[in-house]
Amino acid sequence: MNKQNLLEAGVTVGDIHPIKSIRPFIVWSGGRNQLIVKVECETGLHGWGESGLSGREKAVAGALEHFEHTIRGQDAMQISAIWQHIYRSQYFEGGRVLQAALSALDLALHDIKGKALGVPVHSLLGGRHRERVPTFASTGSAGFHDAAERAEALKAAGWNCIRLFPDYSSQTVFEPREHIAPTARLCREVREALGDDIVLGIDWHHRLSVAEAASFCQKMPSGTLDFLEEPIRDETPEAYEALRRLTDMPFAIGEEFTSKWQFLPYIERDITQFARIDICNVGGLTEAMKVAGHCEAHYIDMMPHNPLGPICTAASIHFAAAVPNFSWLEVQTAKDGPYGTDPDDKLFLRQPQLNGVVYDVDAAPGLGIEVNEEEAASRNFQFWHPPTLRRRDGSITNW
Repeated sequence: MNKQNLLEAGVTVGDIHPIKSIRPFIVWSGGRNQLIVKVECETGLHGWGESGLSGREKAVAGALEHFEHTIRGQDAMQISAIWQHIYRSQYFEGGRVLQAALSALDLALHDIKGKALGVPVHSLLGGRHRERVPTFASTGSAGFHDAAERAEALKAAGWNCIRLFPDYSSQTVFEPREHIAPTARLCREVREALGDDIVLGIDWHHRLSVAEAASFCQKMPSGTLDFLEEPIRDETPEAYEALRRLTDMPFAIGEEFTSKWQFLPYIERDITQFARIDICNVGGLTEAMKVAGHCEAHYIDMMPHNPLGPICTAASIHFAAAVPNFSWLEVQTAKDGPYGTDPDDKLFLRQPQLNGVVYDVDAAPGLGIEVNEEEAASRNFQFWHPPTLRRRDGSITNW
């Protein structure tokens, strides 16, 4: 709604907008479910959010049912106070499920407030620093068989930041040591093909150990890669510090973090150089802006994780516009990976569209998203699990 629409509807700036309901929709789109959330106010305004905990949507929907009973009747305009109420009203604060639910709620409240005031969400965050949001694209090549060709195609299309992404979703067996040398060789070949002007990184999706990640880095000349994303799991900052002593490659870490507290050691101990923050998991825009401020003080750029749906993309664009320390926003281009998108999906009536290799910052009130609610209500939930990878001895390894 713009200001004129609001006035015609009898809603004026400064009105209280009591929360009436929180309605989760678990919808199948592309290759997996999206959990989108509609928050409705008694005044008729509504907003949309999205949860980022893929594969555990029913758990998040249950948390949102608890949230509705906690905050029904509260003023949707008081976003930060609601965030604190939700977070601190639980004896066992935080965690992936609760923070994913809180993220979706927080985005929807920002959408409502932007609509109520007739301004885009980035105006609520302090205004925009940039009119266009640069992106990075991934090769999305299963087994790397044509990664070099895809990387050159992305460069030709205009991307100056490209990520190699080894997609093993079609496999059942993964032995890290068997992939280290061929992947390092490929990185050297792609760097030579693309030249020095392209920013080149790789996402190992936390599949390696410290020793394996070090071996990988040491098989390439310094400067081959501009960032190494999630080579190992992130529960133990000391493990990343050990890896830092074994390589000079910049790290991109944080897509699984669910709060400023999880980011804290990685920022203050100079472990990461790019913050892979996920708006739909970290606690929404309220928490993301706090993380961004802390990163700015340590000269760390934000590099948002964005493998979800259009609501996550829209929120990430507003976030990217509003923070000074920003590098690139992840964008999905490959249609054959585990996060493939369906360009013909009619679930969204209005969503962000790439303008070449950038997103133009939207001036529409709120997030600028319009959902086909009838279509959303008609979609059925489907159980979806990430691929399960095993080593040759039968043991489970990271996907």
